[in-house]
Amino acid sequence: MWWIILIVVIVIVVLAALWFISRRAQARKLEEQRGEARQLRGAAEQQSAKAEERMSLAEEQAQQARADKAAADERLRKADEVDPDVEVDDGGDVDRGPDAERDRTS
Repeated sequence: MWWIILIVVIVIVVLAALWFISRRAQARKLEEQRGEARQLRGAAEQQSAKAEERMSLAEEQAQQARADKAAADERLRKADEVDPDVEVDDGGDVDRGPDAERDRTS
């Protein structure tokens, strides 16, 4: 009879030990996942910061390109006003003579 009690106690102790070991393994796995998540978040934040910096630079370049285009258009308008072969009407429409296009490309 005492053998049965001893076997039951041993089974309970083994089951408790297995439960304790599995809980520790699960806790260790969760901590590893948390660490990996922290690393992924850090990498994502760095990537996001780089992307925002690139977007800002692109915006600046686009603004500069628009300013350059406006300056070029203004120079073209002034050239059209000075060019004797170009007629500019009151509405701003330009009628370039046949030699004007050749002069612009050379």
